[in-house]
Amino acid sequence: MRLVIARCSVDYAGRLTAHLPSAPRLILVKADGSVSIHADDRAYKPLNWMSPPCTLKEGDGSVWTVVNKAGEKLIITMEEVLHDSSHELGVDPGLIKDGVEAHLQELLADRIETLGDGYTLIRREYPTAIGPVDILCRDADGATVAVEIKRRGEIDGVEQLTRYLELLNRDPHLAPVRGVFAAQEIKPQARVLATDRGIGCVVLDYDALRGIEDDKLRLF
Repeated sequence: MRLVIARCSVDYAGRLTAHLPSAPRLILVKADGSVSIHADDRAYKPLNWMSPPCTLKEGDGSVWTVVNKAGEKLIITMEEVLHDSSHELGVDPGLIKDGVEAHLQELLADRIETLGDGYTLIRREYPTAIGPVDILCRDADGATVAVEIKRRGEIDGVEQLTRYLELLNRDPHLAPVRGVFAAQEIKPQARVLATDRGIGCVVLDYDALRGIEDDKLRLF
């Protein structure tokens, strides 16, 4: 990961346009190719970003141009670089789900038809190079579906599923793969981002799924 603290302005050119005037900011360049711009008052949320896959070109002067596969551009104009360092973080073990998320995954895999008639399970915890996909299944038409499960669905969960889909769609035995973001609660911003990326959203009722489980186990 590369960390750059600089006084800079930022321009985004794509489906919309946006401009950040000159100010001191933190720029993160991650090993997956993503670039994000952060201020000191927005918690973990970036002011602007470019998701992978994308390319970064450091041009003459102090202008960085980040371009994604859709041709959208993030142009960062450096006025003064205050810090520039790189760090090797290695492979992350990934997020360990809490008991509720783990149980949701188990219940949904056991009753995969909750997602729709004709759905069939391929595997839970389907392995990828960046971590396991919660559920991989097929819909009634035989198309592959990757499901990411959260207790609370936020933007970072949609980003995580987006990265999984990018990898899974490189596999000719699985492609095309579409995504479903499933959670007990899905935040409006996460739903908008998911819809923009062609990812379906499903709200899970934990108590109802547990009730389905109880009915299944009851003999009389």
